Amino acid sequence: MTVTLREVVMVPFSRLLSALQAIPDPRRAQGKRYPLAYLLLFTVLALLSGARSYRGIITFLEQRRVLLNHSFGVDLKRAPALNTLRTLLQSLETVFRRHAKALMAEAGTGKRLAIALDGKTLRGSFDHLNDQKAAQTLTAFASPAAIVLAHTEIDEKSNEIPAAELMIRELGLSGVVFTADAMHCQKNI
Repeated sequence: MTVTLREVVMVPFSRLLSALQAIPDPRRAQGKRYPLAYLLLFTVLALLSGARSYRGIITFLEQRRVLLNHSFGVDLKRAPALNTLRTLLQSLETVFRRHAKALMAEAGTGKRLAIALDGKTLRGSFDHLNDQKAAQTLTAFASPAAIVLAHTEIDEKSNEIPAAELMIRELGLSGVVFTADAMHCQKNI
C-alpha cells in the first residue's frame, strides 16, 4: 500500500481541521474565496513556523501556497487580504478551547486533573511612544495532558486574579486542582 504526501500531512491535522470546520463562517457569500477551515489551519501552520504578525502569516501563505494547495487538495489563488485574515482569526479562541477540552478528555489518566494558571507579560508589547503598558495574558495549562486549555488578555487596569476567576468559570471544570502564583493566596478572593 502506498501513502501519498497528502495523506501523510492530513493525519496529524485531521482533528484540528474537523474542529476548525465547526466555526461558522462570518463572511458574506461573495467574500468566500477561500475555504475557512483550511485558511485557519494554514494560519496555525504559519504561526508554528515562526510568523509573529498578520503580515508574517500572509508571507507564509504566499511563499507556500502551491505546496499547501497540493498537500491539502485546495485551490488558493493567492493569500488573503490582511483585513480578511484579521476578521477570521477573531473567532478562533472558542474553537481552540473546545478542541483542547476534547484532547484533555482523551489524555485523562484517571488521576485528578491539575491545571496551572500563569500570567505573563508579552515581550515587546510595551510602547514608550504612546505611553502604553505591556500587554499581559493569563494561560490555563493542563499539566498531565500537556495541553493549553485557554488564554486570555488581562485588562490593563487590573491583574490576573479577576481574569483567573473568569477563566475558571468559562472553562466550567469541576473536580480539578488549580495551581497559581502566590498572588492568588489572598484572604478576600
